[in-house]
Amino acid sequence: MDEEIREFVVGRNATMRDVLESLCDSAVAICLMVDNKQLVGVMTDGDVRRAMLQGATLDAPAEPYMTREFISVSPEVGRTEALDILRSRSITQLPVLDENRRLVGLHLMRELIGARKRDNWALIMAGGKGTRLHPITENIPKPMIPVAGRPILERLVMHLTGFGFQRIFISVHYLQDVIKEHFGDGSAFGCQIEYLEEDRPLGSAGALSLLPERPTQPLLMLNGDLVTQVDFSRMLRFHQSRGNVLTMGVKEYLHTIPYGTVELQDQRIVKLMEKPTVSQQVNTGMYVISPEFFEHIGHNEPVNIMDKIGLALEQNQPVGAYFVEEDWVDAGGHGDLKRARGDL
Repeated sequence: MDEEIREFVVGRNATMRDVLESLCDSAVAICLMVDNKQLVGVMTDGDVRRAMLQGATLDAPAEPYMTREFISVSPEVGRTEALDILRSRSITQLPVLDENRRLVGLHLMRELIGARKRDNWALIMAGGKGTRLHPITENIPKPMIPVAGRPILERLVMHLTGFGFQRIFISVHYLQDVIKEHFGDGSAFGCQIEYLEEDRPLGSAGALSLLPERPTQPLLMLNGDLVTQVDFSRMLRFHQSRGNVLTMGVKEYLHTIPYGTVELQDQRIVKLMEKPTVSQQVNTGMYVISPEFFEHIGHNEPVNIMDKIGLALEQNQPVGAYFVEEDWVDAGGHGDLKRARGDL
């Protein structure tokens, strides 16, 4: 159980006094009642008041008055989906339970919509033509393809605002009016959105050269076709704690070779492996970029981010790797898009 939610929790044998003390100490207006780590019921301020009106004393067991039917979600449900559920059900707390109904977290409305505002900017690269997704992308830009009823780009914007990003740049080129009409100035999504218009393709990070000025804080740059629940706060903290000029998000990728392999030594077989699985760390298309990295970026020029990272390494500048543990899909091809939509 996460240490941050222990203050909201009491045992199944708790008294009304225990529940009241938990409600006062935590100030989240809900008390979670567990038995052997499983969530068996919840009590709110309203439940306590109703129990008192029915004659419950402070020393009475709270279990008869707890709410046994409550809404919960699995750990796979991200911030955006959790916020939708909270709003649609007009509730302010949402327990997170694993497959065994053990309590592992708690979504709070105030945290999802009231994240600490950041001075950091975010840049989403959304100008590509998405040729690998033809014919889907003939009339819609790749970042606007819906996943679970919401455009990929909207998911990214809402995920960013959930972590307190207030100023978001979106690079646009192909079918850019579709994106602009959907997001406008960003006010409907709780942020300020500005568009960086590429008059020609500028590569994997050319939009960095179109920013109105060099940022003063580390900037978060994302590819526009990502479906992810990565914790951007943790990624920023990692970047700053290491003093990196750039931090790349990486994730383990497992590939099973569909053949038996042999290991040779002087043309003699020394080892056999049947369909081995190879592990590699892959680039997730998410970067935290410090202001000093911009010395490698010109103005309105094509930029290959891997080339610029290589240049930083040649100059012995610290470049870090942040391991992404959360769900992540690069929905750039038909197979990956199906996986993001849960079809595979």
